[in-house]
Amino acid sequence: MSSRQFNAVLLDISNRLSADQLDNLKFLVRDVGKRELEKITSGLQLFQILMQRGELSAENTENLSKLLADIQRLDLADKLNCFDSESGSASSEPEPAERAKLDIAAEVIAENLGRNWRKLGRKLGLTDVKLESISKRHPTDLEETAVELLKEWRNSKGAEAETKDLIAALRACQQNLTADKVEDRLEAAEN
Repeated sequence: MSSRQFNAVLLDISNRLSADQLDNLKFLVRDVGKRELEKITSGLQLFQILMQRGELSAENTENLSKLLADIQRLDLADKLNCFDSESGSASSEPEPAERAKLDIAAEVIAENLGRNWRKLGRKLGLTDVKLESISKRHPTDLEETAVELLKEWRNSKGAEAETKDLIAALRACQQNLTADKVEDRLEAAEN
């Protein structure tokens, strides 16, 4: 994505911040002089300071995502993370054969994962902000939470998403039974 699109996302986030939320963000930003902070009247001005300091760019949105999560604006953090996912080179899809395997694996994992979904998400490299956003969207349905987790992972990996990575992450989380079920279902689908 272009810097113009990134700036449009930042402007939208800025426009959605209340005055209190902006004050909270300013409080959380470290190493900026009090006088400089007092001059800030919009989120966009704060974001420009972060960009000047090298703490925010189209390729580096993690710091701002965390700040937005800290002020309980997970919706805005998610918007920024969605931009981040789209802006990477990983926006393409895997090959059709791998997509079919990923769909099978996702179905098995969603049926069997349960409460350990956060652990799997971390092993797959998703940020705590994304995990919290998933949790807020599906607070009571573990199967839907797992489906959403796997969608986020696939979006972040794009064409590089592979079932072997899912199986390795399951095994790293001590979810060997689920990993075995995924392998069994994939083997059955090939025959």
